[in-house]
Amino acid sequence: MTAADKATDDTRPDTESWPAHSRAEQDAAEFAGDASAGGAGAEGGGLHRMLVDSVSDYAIFALDPTGHILSWNEGARRIKGYTADEIIGKHFSVFYPATDLAANKPAHELEVAVREGRFEEEGWRLRKDGTQFWANVVITALRDAAGTQVGFAKVTRDLTERRAAEMALRTSEERFQLLVQSVRDYGIFMLDPDGRVATWNEGARRIKGYTAEEIIGKHFSTFYPAEDLAANKPARELVGAIRDGRFEDEGWRIRKDGTRFWANVIITTLRSETGRVVGFAKVTRDLTERRAAEERAIADARRIAEVEVADHAKSQFLAAMSHELRTPLNAIGGYAELIELGIAGLITEQQRGYLSRIRGSQQHLLGIISDLLNYSRIEAGQVTYDVVDVPVHAVVETVIPLLEPQAAAKGLVLEHGSCLEGPVGRADRTKTEQIVLNLLSNAVKFTPAGGRVTATCGVAGDRVVITVRDTGPGIPPDKQAAIFEPFVQLGRSLTSPHEGTGLGLAISRDLARAMGGDVSVESAEGKGSTFTLTLPRA
Repeated sequence: MTAADKATDDTRPDTESWPAHSRAEQDAAEFAGDASAGGAGAEGGGLHRMLVDSVSDYAIFALDPTGHILSWNEGARRIKGYTADEIIGKHFSVFYPATDLAANKPAHELEVAVREGRFEEEGWRLRKDGTQFWANVVITALRDAAGTQVGFAKVTRDLTERRAAEMALRTSEERFQLLVQSVRDYGIFMLDPDGRVATWNEGARRIKGYTAEEIIGKHFSTFYPAEDLAANKPARELVGAIRDGRFEDEGWRIRKDGTRFWANVIITTLRSETGRVVGFAKVTRDLTERRAAEERAIADARRIAEVEVADHAKSQFLAAMSHELRTPLNAIGGYAELIELGIAGLITEQQRGYLSRIRGSQQHLLGIISDLLNYSRIEAGQVTYDVVDVPVHAVVETVIPLLEPQAAAKGLVLEHGSCLEGPVGRADRTKTEQIVLNLLSNAVKFTPAGGRVTATCGVAGDRVVITVRDTGPGIPPDKQAAIFEPFVQLGRSLTSPHEGTGLGLAISRDLARAMGGDVSVESAEGKGSTFTLTLPRA
Protein backbone atom coordinates (compact mmCIF):
# COMPACT_ATOMS: atom_id res chain seq x y z
CA MET A 1 0.00 0.00 0.00
CA THR A 2 1.41 3.38 -0.95
CA ALA A 3 1.69 6.27 1.45
CA ALA A 4 -1.17 7.99 -0.30
CA ASP A 5 -3.28 4.88 -0.05
CA LYS A 6 -2.37 4.55 3.59
CA ALA A 7 -3.36 8.17 4.20
CA THR A 8 -6.66 7.70 2.44
CA ASP A 9 -7.34 4.49 4.29
CA ASP A 10 -6.59 6.17 7.59
CA THR A 11 -9.35 8.74 6.93
CA ARG A 12 -12.08 6.06 6.65
CA PRO A 13 -14.16 5.07 9.69
CA ASP A 14 -12.93 2.16 11.75
CA THR A 15 -15.53 -0.28 10.49
CA GLU A 16 -14.04 -3.14 12.43
CA SER A 17 -15.28 -1.52 15.64
CA TRP A 18 -18.97 -1.22 14.37
CA PRO A 19 -21.58 -3.75 15.49
CA ALA A 20 -21.84 -6.71 13.14
CA HIS A 21 -25.51 -6.08 12.34
CA SER A 22 -24.58 -2.66 10.83
CA ARG A 23 -22.10 -4.06 8.33
CA ALA A 24 -24.49 -3.58 5.40
CA GLU A 25 -24.98 0.03 6.42
CA GLN A 26 -21.21 0.45 6.49
CA ASP A 27 -20.95 -0.90 2.98
CA ALA A 28 -23.76 1.38 1.82
CA ALA A 29 -22.07 4.39 3.39
CA GLU A 30 -18.81 3.54 1.75
CA PHE A 31 -20.24 2.98 -1.76
CA ALA A 32 -22.48 6.01 -1.44
CA GLY A 33 -19.53 8.10 -0.34
CA ASP A 34 -17.42 6.79 -3.15
CA ALA A 35 -20.11 7.17 -5.81
CA SER A 36 -21.69 10.46 -4.89
CA ALA A 37 -19.16 12.33 -2.78
CA GLY A 38 -16.03 11.12 -4.53
CA GLY A 39 -14.48 10.09 -1.23
CA ALA A 40 -15.04 13.46 0.42
CA GLY A 41 -13.92 12.12 3.77
CA ALA A 42 -15.45 11.14 7.08
CA GLU A 43 -16.86 14.57 7.80
CA GLY A 44 -18.63 14.86 4.42
CA GLY A 45 -19.94 11.31 4.58
CA GLY A 46 -21.31 11.87 8.06
CA LEU A 47 -23.21 14.99 7.03
CA HIS A 48 -24.62 13.17 4.02
CA ARG A 49 -25.81 10.28 6.17
CA MET A 50 -27.29 12.71 8.70
CA LEU A 51 -29.19 14.47 5.92
CA VAL A 52 -30.63 11.27 4.47
CA ASP A 53 -31.50 9.77 7.84
CA SER A 54 -33.38 12.88 8.97
CA VAL A 55 -35.78 12.89 5.99
CA SER A 56 -39.14 11.45 7.13
CA ASP A 57 -41.41 12.12 4.13
CA TYR A 58 -39.34 10.08 1.68
CA ALA A 59 -38.02 6.55 1.92
CA ILE A 60 -34.39 6.89 0.76
CA PHE A 61 -32.25 3.77 0.70
CA ALA A 62 -29.57 2.05 -1.34
CA LEU A 63 -29.64 -1.27 -3.18
CA ASP A 64 -26.68 -3.36 -4.20
CA PRO A 65 -26.39 -4.31 -7.89
CA THR A 66 -28.69 -7.34 -7.31
CA GLY A 67 -31.40 -5.34 -5.56
CA HIS A 68 -30.64 -6.14 -1.94
CA ILE A 69 -31.13 -3.33 0.58
CA LEU A 70 -27.94 -1.72 1.87
CA SER A 71 -29.25 1.30 3.84
CA TRP A 72 -32.51 2.47 5.47
CA ASN A 73 -33.60 5.95 6.58
CA GLU A 74 -36.29 7.22 8.94
CA GLY A 75 -38.64 7.97 6.05
CA ALA A 76 -38.37 4.35 4.86
CA ARG A 77 -39.17 3.09 8.35
CA ARG A 78 -42.20 5.40 8.67
CA ILE A 79 -43.61 4.64 5.20
CA LYS A 80 -42.91 0.90 4.93
CA GLY A 81 -43.00 -0.09 8.61
CA TYR A 82 -39.68 -2.02 8.74
CA THR A 83 -36.79 -1.13 11.03
CA ALA A 84 -33.27 -1.19 9.60
CA ASP A 85 -32.52 -4.42 11.50
CA GLU A 86 -35.54 -6.12 9.89
CA ILE A 87 -35.02 -5.08 6.28
CA ILE A 88 -31.34 -4.45 5.47
CA GLY A 89 -29.96 -7.35 3.45
CA LYS A 90 -33.36 -8.38 2.06
CA HIS A 91 -34.32 -8.01 -1.59
CA PHE A 92 -36.42 -4.94 -2.41
CA SER A 93 -39.03 -7.15 -4.11
CA VAL A 94 -40.59 -7.68 -0.63
CA PHE A 95 -42.37 -4.34 -1.19
CA TYR A 96 -44.25 -5.54 -4.31
CA PRO A 97 -47.69 -7.17 -4.45
CA ALA A 98 -48.09 -10.68 -5.84
CA THR A 99 -49.29 -9.54 -9.26
CA ASP A 100 -46.12 -7.47 -9.75
CA LEU A 101 -43.92 -10.34 -8.60
CA ALA A 102 -45.63 -12.65 -11.04
CA ALA A 103 -44.84 -10.16 -13.80
CA ASN A 104 -41.15 -9.99 -12.66
CA LYS A 105 -41.58 -6.25 -12.20
CA PRO A 106 -38.73 -5.62 -9.70
CA ALA A 107 -36.13 -7.08 -12.07
CA HIS A 108 -37.61 -5.10 -14.97
CA GLU A 109 -37.30 -1.83 -13.04
CA LEU A 110 -33.64 -2.45 -12.30
CA GLU A 111 -33.00 -3.31 -15.95
CA VAL A 112 -34.57 -0.04 -17.06
CA ALA A 113 -32.59 1.93 -14.46
CA VAL A 114 -29.33 0.33 -15.65
CA ARG A 115 -30.16 0.92 -19.30
CA GLU A 116 -31.53 4.46 -19.05
CA GLY A 117 -29.93 5.70 -15.85
CA ARG A 118 -33.19 5.94 -13.91
CA PHE A 119 -36.63 4.42 -13.60
CA GLU A 120 -39.79 6.18 -12.32
CA GLU A 121 -43.38 5.06 -11.86
CA GLU A 122 -46.42 5.14 -9.58
CA GLY A 123 -48.05 1.97 -8.33
CA TRP A 124 -49.12 -0.13 -5.38
CA ARG A 125 -46.50 -1.22 -2.83
CA LEU A 126 -46.72 -3.28 0.38
CA ARG A 127 -46.02 -2.28 3.97
CA LYS A 128 -44.70 -4.64 6.59
CA ASP A 129 -48.25 -5.25 7.89
CA GLY A 130 -49.42 -6.28 4.43
CA THR A 131 -51.45 -3.15 3.67
CA GLN A 132 -50.98 -1.45 0.33
CA PHE A 133 -50.04 2.16 -0.32
CA TRP A 134 -49.77 4.14 -3.53
CA ALA A 135 -46.15 5.01 -4.13
CA ASN A 136 -44.10 7.24 -6.37
CA VAL A 137 -40.84 5.39 -6.97
CA VAL A 138 -37.57 6.66 -8.48
CA ILE A 139 -34.65 4.23 -8.93
CA THR A 140 -31.35 5.77 -9.97
CA ALA A 141 -28.40 3.66 -11.15
CA LEU A 142 -25.17 4.45 -9.23
CA ARG A 143 -21.81 4.13 -11.00
CA ASP A 144 -18.29 4.68 -9.77
CA ALA A 145 -15.73 6.94 -11.41
CA ALA A 146 -14.84 4.16 -13.83
CA GLY A 147 -18.51 3.76 -14.85
CA THR A 148 -18.93 0.42 -13.12
CA GLN A 149 -22.45 -0.34 -11.83
CA VAL A 150 -22.14 -0.38 -8.04
CA GLY A 151 -25.81 -0.27 -6.98
CA PHE A 152 -28.99 1.83 -6.98
CA ALA A 153 -30.45 4.74 -5.05
CA LYS A 154 -34.18 4.27 -4.44
CA VAL A 155 -36.52 7.07 -3.36
CA THR A 156 -40.14 6.23 -2.50
CA ARG A 157 -42.92 8.59 -1.51
CA ASP A 158 -46.34 7.62 -0.11
CA LEU A 159 -48.97 9.27 -2.34
CA THR A 160 -51.96 7.33 -1.02
CA GLU A 161 -53.78 10.41 0.25
CA ARG A 162 -53.04 12.38 -2.89
CA ARG A 163 -54.25 9.51 -5.07
CA ALA A 164 -57.41 9.17 -2.98
CA ALA A 165 -58.05 12.89 -3.46
CA GLU A 166 -57.36 12.60 -7.18
CA MET A 167 -59.64 9.58 -7.49
CA ALA A 168 -62.36 11.39 -5.55
CA LEU A 169 -61.95 14.39 -7.83
CA ARG A 170 -61.99 12.17 -10.90
CA THR A 171 -65.10 10.38 -9.66
CA SER A 172 -66.73 13.72 -8.94
CA GLU A 173 -65.82 14.98 -12.40
CA GLU A 174 -67.11 11.81 -14.01
CA ARG A 175 -70.37 12.07 -12.09
CA PHE A 176 -70.68 15.74 -13.00
CA GLN A 177 -69.96 14.91 -16.64
CA LEU A 178 -72.56 12.14 -16.48
CA LEU A 179 -75.03 14.55 -14.90
CA VAL A 180 -74.42 17.18 -17.58
CA GLN A 181 -74.64 14.63 -20.37
CA SER A 182 -77.91 13.22 -18.98
CA VAL A 183 -79.73 16.55 -18.64
CA ARG A 184 -82.40 16.74 -21.33
CA ASP A 185 -84.20 20.00 -20.57
CA TYR A 186 -81.12 22.21 -20.84
CA GLY A 187 -78.52 22.50 -23.57
CA ILE A 188 -75.23 22.60 -21.62
CA PHE A 189 -72.00 22.89 -23.58
CA MET A 190 -68.59 24.56 -23.64
CA LEU A 191 -67.15 27.09 -26.07
CA ASP A 192 -63.46 27.72 -26.65
CA PRO A 193 -62.21 31.32 -26.33
CA ASP A 194 -63.12 31.96 -29.98
CA GLY A 195 -66.71 30.75 -29.55
CA ARG A 196 -66.36 27.32 -31.16
CA VAL A 197 -68.35 24.45 -29.62
CA ALA A 198 -66.09 22.20 -27.51
CA THR A 199 -68.57 19.88 -25.72
CA TRP A 200 -72.20 18.85 -26.31
CA ASN A 201 -74.77 17.23 -24.01
CA GLU A 202 -78.02 15.34 -24.63
CA GLY A 203 -80.14 18.40 -23.85
CA ALA A 204 -78.31 20.39 -26.51
CA ARG A 205 -78.88 17.59 -29.03
CA ARG A 206 -82.59 17.41 -28.19
CA ILE A 207 -83.14 21.19 -28.26
CA LYS A 208 -80.97 22.14 -31.24
CA GLY A 209 -81.07 18.93 -33.27
CA TYR A 210 -77.31 18.51 -33.85
CA THR A 211 -75.31 15.46 -32.76
CA ALA A 212 -71.94 16.04 -31.09
CA GLU A 213 -70.11 14.89 -34.23
CA GLU A 214 -72.01 17.43 -36.34
CA ILE A 215 -71.51 20.52 -34.17
CA ILE A 216 -68.29 20.24 -32.13
CA GLY A 217 -65.72 22.55 -33.68
CA LYS A 218 -68.29 24.85 -35.31
CA HIS A 219 -68.89 28.41 -34.17
CA PHE A 220 -71.88 28.95 -31.88
CA SER A 221 -73.18 31.68 -34.21
CA THR A 222 -74.67 28.74 -36.14
CA PHE A 223 -77.62 28.93 -33.74
CA TYR A 224 -78.49 32.59 -34.45
CA PRO A 225 -81.02 33.92 -37.01
CA ALA A 226 -79.88 36.13 -39.88
CA GLU A 227 -80.97 39.39 -38.22
CA ASP A 228 -78.82 38.62 -35.15
CA LEU A 229 -75.83 37.71 -37.31
CA ALA A 230 -76.21 41.00 -39.21
CA ALA A 231 -76.17 42.82 -35.85
CA ASN A 232 -73.04 40.88 -34.77
CA LYS A 233 -74.96 39.62 -31.74
CA PRO A 234 -72.88 36.45 -31.02
CA ALA A 235 -69.65 38.45 -30.72
CA ARG A 236 -71.35 41.10 -28.56
CA GLU A 237 -72.60 38.40 -26.21
CA LEU A 238 -69.07 37.03 -25.68
CA VAL A 239 -67.76 40.55 -25.11
CA GLY A 240 -70.49 41.11 -22.51
CA ALA A 241 -69.68 37.80 -20.81
CA ILE A 242 -65.97 38.67 -20.63
CA ARG A 243 -66.73 42.14 -19.28
CA ASP A 244 -69.34 41.15 -16.67
CA GLY A 245 -68.50 37.51 -16.03
CA ARG A 246 -71.81 36.33 -17.50
CA PHE A 247 -74.35 37.24 -20.14
CA GLU A 248 -78.07 36.39 -20.16
CA ASP A 249 -80.61 36.87 -22.92
CA GLU A 250 -83.92 35.63 -24.29
CA GLY A 251 -84.49 35.54 -27.99
CA TRP A 252 -84.98 33.47 -31.13
CA ARG A 253 -82.47 30.73 -31.96
CA ILE A 254 -82.26 28.33 -34.90
CA ARG A 255 -82.41 24.53 -34.85
CA LYS A 256 -80.62 22.26 -37.27
CA ASP A 257 -83.80 21.93 -39.37
CA GLY A 258 -84.06 25.73 -39.68
CA THR A 259 -87.04 26.15 -37.34
CA ARG A 260 -86.95 28.79 -34.63
CA PHE A 261 -87.35 28.38 -30.90
CA TRP A 262 -87.51 30.93 -28.11
CA ALA A 263 -84.47 30.44 -25.88
CA ASN A 264 -83.18 31.58 -22.53
CA VAL A 265 -79.38 31.74 -22.84
CA ILE A 266 -76.73 32.16 -20.14
CA ILE A 267 -73.05 32.45 -21.09
CA THR A 268 -70.49 32.30 -18.27
CA THR A 269 -66.83 33.18 -18.76
CA LEU A 270 -64.28 30.55 -17.65
CA ARG A 271 -60.87 31.83 -16.53
CA SER A 272 -57.59 30.20 -15.49
CA GLU A 273 -55.95 30.82 -12.12
CA THR A 274 -54.07 33.69 -13.73
CA GLY A 275 -57.30 35.28 -15.03
CA ARG A 276 -56.83 34.30 -18.66
CA VAL A 277 -60.06 33.50 -20.56
CA VAL A 278 -60.01 29.78 -21.35
CA GLY A 279 -63.53 29.45 -22.69
CA PHE A 280 -67.23 29.84 -21.93
CA ALA A 281 -69.97 27.70 -20.39
CA LYS A 282 -73.26 28.07 -22.26
CA VAL A 283 -76.66 26.97 -20.94
CA THR A 284 -79.70 27.14 -23.24
CA ARG A 285 -83.33 26.39 -22.41
CA ASP A 286 -86.20 26.09 -24.87
CA LEU A 287 -88.97 28.43 -23.64
CA THR A 288 -91.09 28.31 -26.80
CA GLU A 289 -94.07 26.72 -25.04
CA ARG A 290 -93.84 29.09 -22.09
CA ARG A 291 -93.68 32.11 -24.38
CA ALA A 292 -96.69 30.85 -26.35
CA ALA A 293 -98.60 30.37 -23.08
CA GLU A 294 -97.69 33.89 -21.97
CA GLU A 295 -98.84 35.30 -25.29
CA ARG A 296 -102.10 33.35 -24.99
CA ALA A 297 -102.57 34.67 -21.46
CA ILE A 298 -101.97 38.22 -22.65
CA ALA A 299 -104.42 37.74 -25.52
CA ASP A 300 -106.99 36.22 -23.15
CA ALA A 301 -106.55 39.08 -20.72
CA ARG A 302 -106.98 41.55 -23.56
CA ARG A 303 -110.14 39.76 -24.72
CA ILE A 304 -111.50 39.66 -21.17
CA ALA A 305 -110.84 43.37 -20.81
CA GLU A 306 -112.58 44.02 -24.12
CA VAL A 307 -115.54 41.87 -23.05
CA GLU A 308 -115.74 43.70 -19.73
CA VAL A 309 -115.69 47.03 -21.51
CA ALA A 310 -118.37 45.81 -23.92
CA ASP A 311 -120.49 44.45 -21.04
CA HIS A 312 -120.17 47.73 -19.18
CA ALA A 313 -121.16 49.66 -22.29
CA LYS A 314 -124.08 47.29 -22.80
CA SER A 315 -125.21 47.73 -19.21
CA GLN A 316 -124.95 51.49 -19.51
CA PHE A 317 -126.90 51.39 -22.77
CA LEU A 318 -129.64 49.21 -21.30
CA ALA A 319 -129.94 51.44 -18.25
CA ALA A 320 -130.15 54.55 -20.40
CA MET A 321 -132.65 53.04 -22.82
CA SER A 322 -134.77 51.69 -19.97
CA HIS A 323 -134.95 55.13 -18.44
CA GLU A 324 -135.71 56.83 -21.77
CA LEU A 325 -138.44 54.30 -22.67
CA ARG A 326 -140.09 54.30 -19.26
CA THR A 327 -141.01 58.00 -19.47
CA PRO A 328 -143.08 57.89 -22.72
CA LEU A 329 -144.65 54.56 -21.70
CA ASN A 330 -145.81 56.06 -18.41
CA ALA A 331 -147.25 58.95 -20.43
CA ILE A 332 -149.09 56.49 -22.73
CA GLY A 333 -150.56 54.73 -19.72
CA GLY A 334 -151.57 57.99 -18.10
CA TYR A 335 -153.33 59.37 -21.19
CA ALA A 336 -155.08 56.05 -21.80
CA GLU A 337 -156.38 56.13 -18.23
CA LEU A 338 -157.63 59.73 -18.68
CA ILE A 339 -159.47 58.84 -21.88
CA GLU A 340 -160.98 55.78 -20.19
CA LEU A 341 -162.21 58.01 -17.35
CA GLY A 342 -164.11 60.15 -19.91
CA ILE A 343 -162.03 63.30 -19.53
CA ALA A 344 -162.17 63.85 -23.29
CA GLY A 345 -165.82 62.82 -23.57
CA LEU A 346 -167.86 59.68 -23.62
CA ILE A 347 -166.24 56.56 -25.13
CA THR A 348 -167.85 53.54 -26.70
CA GLU A 349 -167.35 49.96 -25.55
CA GLN A 350 -165.27 49.32 -28.63
CA GLN A 351 -163.03 52.27 -27.73
CA ARG A 352 -162.82 50.99 -24.16
CA GLY A 353 -161.56 47.68 -25.53
CA TYR A 354 -158.93 49.48 -27.56
CA LEU A 355 -157.82 51.41 -24.48
CA SER A 356 -157.56 48.18 -22.52
CA ARG A 357 -155.26 46.73 -25.16
CA ILE A 358 -153.19 49.92 -25.13
CA ARG A 359 -152.77 49.72 -21.37
CA GLY A 360 -151.99 45.99 -21.54
CA SER A 361 -149.25 46.60 -24.10
CA GLN A 362 -147.93 49.48 -22.02
CA GLN A 363 -147.70 47.25 -18.92
CA HIS A 364 -146.01 44.54 -20.94
CA LEU A 365 -143.42 46.98 -22.24
CA LEU A 366 -142.84 48.32 -18.74
CA GLY A 367 -142.21 44.74 -17.57
CA ILE A 368 -139.63 44.24 -20.32
CA ILE A 369 -137.96 47.54 -19.46
CA SER A 370 -137.92 46.56 -15.79
CA ASP A 371 -136.18 43.27 -16.67
CA LEU A 372 -133.60 45.12 -18.78
CA LEU A 373 -132.96 47.61 -15.99
CA ASN A 374 -132.64 44.85 -13.37
CA TYR A 375 -130.25 42.88 -15.57
CA SER A 376 -128.08 45.90 -16.29
CA ARG A 377 -127.86 46.66 -12.56
CA ILE A 378 -126.89 43.08 -11.75
CA GLU A 379 -124.23 43.09 -14.48
CA ALA A 380 -122.85 46.38 -13.21
CA GLY A 381 -122.76 45.11 -9.61
CA GLN A 382 -125.15 47.83 -8.49
CA VAL A 383 -127.62 45.53 -6.71
CA THR A 384 -127.60 45.47 -2.91
CA TYR A 385 -128.94 42.62 -0.78
CA ASP A 386 -130.69 42.85 2.58
CA VAL A 387 -130.05 39.33 3.87
CA VAL A 388 -132.40 38.25 6.66
CA ASP A 389 -134.17 35.10 7.87
CA VAL A 390 -136.79 34.19 5.25
CA PRO A 391 -139.50 31.55 5.93
CA VAL A 392 -139.73 29.85 2.53
CA HIS A 393 -143.37 28.78 2.97
CA ALA A 394 -144.28 32.47 3.36
CA VAL A 395 -142.55 33.28 0.06
CA VAL A 396 -144.61 30.65 -1.78
CA GLU A 397 -147.82 31.81 -0.14
CA THR A 398 -147.06 35.41 -1.12
CA VAL A 399 -146.26 34.74 -4.79
CA ILE A 400 -148.88 32.15 -5.80
CA PRO A 401 -151.86 34.54 -5.54
CA LEU A 402 -150.14 36.96 -7.94
CA LEU A 403 -150.18 34.31 -10.71
CA GLU A 404 -153.62 32.84 -10.07
CA PRO A 405 -155.46 35.18 -12.52
CA GLN A 406 -153.07 34.27 -15.36
CA ALA A 407 -153.31 30.56 -14.55
CA ALA A 408 -157.10 30.70 -14.45
CA ALA A 409 -157.21 32.57 -17.76
CA LYS A 410 -155.26 29.71 -19.38
CA GLY A 411 -157.25 26.98 -17.66
CA LEU A 412 -154.30 25.80 -15.54
CA VAL A 413 -154.25 24.35 -12.05
CA LEU A 414 -151.86 26.44 -9.88
CA GLU A 415 -151.40 24.71 -6.55
CA HIS A 416 -149.50 25.08 -3.32
CA GLY A 417 -147.77 21.72 -2.77
CA SER A 418 -146.13 20.36 0.35
CA CYS A 419 -144.47 23.20 2.23
CA LEU A 420 -143.93 23.11 6.00
CA GLU A 421 -143.68 26.31 8.00
CA GLY A 422 -140.38 25.31 9.63
CA PRO A 423 -137.70 25.81 6.92
CA VAL A 424 -136.03 29.23 7.08
CA GLY A 425 -133.41 30.49 4.67
CA ARG A 426 -130.91 33.35 4.75
CA ALA A 427 -131.63 35.66 1.82
CA ASP A 428 -133.06 38.95 0.62
CA ARG A 429 -136.82 38.33 0.87
CA THR A 430 -137.83 40.71 -1.93
CA LYS A 431 -135.36 39.18 -4.35
CA THR A 432 -136.34 35.66 -3.29
CA GLU A 433 -139.98 36.49 -4.10
CA GLN A 434 -138.85 37.96 -7.44
CA ILE A 435 -137.05 34.68 -8.30
CA VAL A 436 -140.06 32.52 -7.38
CA LEU A 437 -142.37 34.88 -9.30
CA ASN A 438 -140.14 34.48 -12.39
CA LEU A 439 -140.16 30.70 -12.09
CA LEU A 440 -143.94 30.48 -11.64
CA SER A 441 -144.55 33.03 -14.41
CA ASN A 442 -142.45 30.97 -16.84
CA ALA A 443 -144.25 27.77 -15.82
CA VAL A 444 -147.67 29.36 -16.40
CA LYS A 445 -146.53 30.90 -19.70
CA PHE A 446 -145.21 27.66 -21.23
CA THR A 447 -147.68 25.12 -19.81
CA PRO A 448 -150.57 24.35 -22.22
CA ALA A 449 -154.21 24.75 -21.18
CA GLY A 450 -155.39 22.02 -18.85
CA GLY A 451 -151.92 21.58 -17.36
CA ARG A 452 -150.73 21.87 -13.79
CA VAL A 453 -148.14 24.08 -12.01
CA THR A 454 -147.08 23.18 -8.46
CA ALA A 455 -144.88 25.12 -5.98
CA THR A 456 -143.37 23.28 -2.99
CA CYS A 457 -140.67 23.94 -0.41
CA GLY A 458 -138.50 21.99 2.00
CA VAL A 459 -134.97 21.32 3.31
CA ALA A 460 -132.00 19.54 1.72
CA GLY A 461 -129.04 19.32 4.10
CA ASP A 462 -127.77 22.83 4.85
CA ARG A 463 -130.05 24.31 2.17
CA VAL A 464 -133.67 25.35 1.92
CA VAL A 465 -135.37 24.51 -1.35
CA ILE A 466 -138.30 25.92 -3.35
CA THR A 467 -139.35 23.92 -6.43
CA VAL A 468 -141.70 24.83 -9.28
CA ARG A 469 -142.98 21.88 -11.36
CA ASP A 470 -145.03 22.10 -14.53
CA THR A 471 -146.56 19.74 -17.06
CA GLY A 472 -145.33 21.74 -20.03
CA PRO A 473 -143.50 20.49 -23.14
CA GLY A 474 -140.15 20.07 -21.36
CA ILE A 475 -136.71 21.25 -22.40
CA PRO A 476 -134.27 19.26 -24.59
CA PRO A 477 -131.09 18.28 -22.70
CA ASP A 478 -128.86 20.25 -25.08
CA LYS A 479 -130.87 23.42 -24.42
CA GLN A 480 -131.06 23.29 -20.64
CA ALA A 481 -127.85 25.25 -20.06
CA ALA A 482 -128.77 27.87 -22.68
CA ILE A 483 -132.05 28.89 -21.04
CA PHE A 484 -130.10 30.61 -18.25
CA GLU A 485 -128.21 32.79 -20.73
CA PRO A 486 -129.52 36.35 -21.19
CA PHE A 487 -131.89 37.06 -24.09
CA VAL A 488 -132.46 33.33 -24.75
CA GLN A 489 -136.04 32.11 -24.99
CA LEU A 490 -136.81 28.67 -26.35
CA GLY A 491 -139.61 28.25 -28.88
CA ARG A 492 -139.62 31.92 -29.90
CA SER A 493 -140.76 32.65 -33.46
CA LEU A 494 -142.64 35.36 -35.34
CA THR A 495 -145.92 33.58 -34.54
CA SER A 496 -145.01 32.48 -31.01
CA PRO A 497 -147.27 33.69 -28.21
CA HIS A 498 -144.34 33.49 -25.74
CA GLU A 499 -143.34 37.10 -25.42
CA GLY A 500 -140.57 38.56 -23.26
CA THR A 501 -136.90 39.44 -23.16
CA GLY A 502 -135.49 36.06 -22.24
CA LEU A 503 -133.92 37.65 -19.15
CA GLY A 504 -136.08 36.15 -16.41
CA LEU A 505 -134.06 32.99 -15.79
CA ALA A 506 -130.72 34.77 -16.22
CA ILE A 507 -131.76 37.36 -13.63
CA SER A 508 -133.11 34.68 -11.30
CA ARG A 509 -129.90 32.63 -11.36
CA ASP A 510 -127.68 35.71 -10.88
CA LEU A 511 -129.76 36.87 -7.91
CA ALA A 512 -129.73 33.40 -6.34
CA ARG A 513 -125.98 32.98 -6.71
CA ALA A 514 -125.33 36.43 -5.29
CA MET A 515 -127.17 35.27 -2.16
CA GLY A 516 -125.13 32.06 -1.91
CA GLY A 517 -127.72 29.88 -3.64
CA ASP A 518 -128.53 28.71 -7.17
CA VAL A 519 -131.27 27.92 -9.66
CA SER A 520 -131.21 24.63 -11.57
CA VAL A 521 -133.51 22.67 -13.86
CA GLU A 522 -134.44 19.04 -14.48
CA SER A 523 -136.50 18.36 -17.56
CA ALA A 524 -137.35 15.84 -20.24
CA GLU A 525 -139.18 16.52 -23.48
CA GLY A 526 -142.90 15.79 -23.15
CA LYS A 527 -142.67 15.31 -19.36
CA GLY A 528 -142.53 18.86 -18.07
CA SER A 529 -139.83 20.70 -16.11
CA THR A 530 -138.80 21.19 -12.48
CA PHE A 531 -136.96 24.39 -11.53
CA THR A 532 -135.28 24.40 -8.12
CA LEU A 533 -134.18 27.42 -6.08
CA THR A 534 -131.70 26.60 -3.28
CA LEU A 535 -130.64 29.08 -0.59
CA PRO A 536 -128.46 28.83 2.53
CA ARG A 537 -130.35 27.52 5.53
CA ALA A 538 -130.62 29.84 8.52
